[in-house]
Amino acid sequence: MKKRYTKGMYFLLAFILCLLVVEPISATTISDLQEDIKKNQSQLDKTKDKISDVQDAQEGVEEEIADLDTEIVSILTDINLIEDAIEDKEEEIAATQVEYDAAVADKEEQYASMKIRIQFMYEKGELSYLQMFFGSSNMGDMVNKANYVEELYKYDRRLLEEYEETVQRVAALQDRLEEDKSELETSKTELEEGQAYMEEMLAQKKEEYENYNHVLAKARQEAASYTAKIKQETAQIRKLEEEERKRREEEERKRKEEEERQRREQEALQAQNQESEEGGSSESGSKEVPKPSSSGGGGKGQQIADYACKFIGNPYVAGGTSLTNGADCSGFVMSVYKEFGISLPRSSYAQSTAGTGVSYSEARPGDVIYYGGHVGIYIGNGQIVHASTERTGIKITSATYRNIITVRRIV
Repeated sequence: MKKRYTKGMYFLLAFILCLLVVEPISATTISDLQEDIKKNQSQLDKTKDKISDVQDAQEGVEEEIADLDTEIVSILTDINLIEDAIEDKEEEIAATQVEYDAAVADKEEQYASMKIRIQFMYEKGELSYLQMFFGSSNMGDMVNKANYVEELYKYDRRLLEEYEETVQRVAALQDRLEEDKSELETSKTELEEGQAYMEEMLAQKKEEYENYNHVLAKARQEAASYTAKIKQETAQIRKLEEEERKRREEEERKRKEEEERQRREQEALQAQNQESEEGGSSESGSKEVPKPSSSGGGGKGQQIADYACKFIGNPYVAGGTSLTNGADCSGFVMSVYKEFGISLPRSSYAQSTAGTGVSYSEARPGDVIYYGGHVGIYIGNGQIVHASTERTGIKITSATYRNIITVRRIV
């Protein structure tokens, strides 16, 4: 790859070639000849050292170029994933809005029906029901009218319950809408920060690369491929986690069924003992079924995760670093680690390269998960704690709620 300092390297190589020209042999005696050979050998050794230095410098340049290309690809990938997250969230908000509007329409219709029913009850009053009973021709007629009144009561009760359920559904959808919109705004802020960082970085690269447009085009192509790979991997992780969740639920269902079966057997045994002539109480013999435990591991990483969870519910503040008064995502991670004497960079982009990268399958409590402009602390069981949005503040979320770019092992 051609760089602006390539000409300087050419001059250096020319200089070295000049050094390769061995001094002419002008010795007249064997002693002088041996001395000339020794001088030329010494000169040759120096030249070899200089060539080696140039080769090392060239390798360093190639490594630098590779690093610069990687940096461009990384930021472009981050931008792609944030843009995808914004697009997905906008579609989700649109779908939720349709559901919310339908629920509001149902609520208004049910409310109108209840108003008519209440007005009817008010106009008729309890006296009409008494007259209906007293006007019965016989006991059978009275029973039929009583059943009718009971059915009316059940109908009114069902209307009320349906209305209450609809009101709760509307409230839940409204809350979800507001939370999604808040998350969308946060993602847009992350995108703006990422784009600003990208523009600054690309401006620097443009000064360094003679073939900048070619490098950028190649980086965009690699970033698109990397983005697709990350999304595919995250989708696979979500699928596996969903399968694991269903498996655990099935195990839990079977465990409860077994507990219920043992409880019924124990009650039947106790009933038999009570009816027996010996009487008295015998040991139940019931066997407590152990509940599955979810150990999050130990060590400093677990301590960090536990400490971070103490601030759940505290506010999200853009640019903030206070665990109590408010922090953004990277400020939260930085401040948590600071309490354990560990210094981390301030921005999420810088934190994405801190520590050592590990796979998500190897993630353990205390690891930092980077999503592209956003970071959180893994707490185990497929969850993270993070400063999410201004609406939700610091909270626990599924670790795969967004596409995972990298998992960083800090401790």
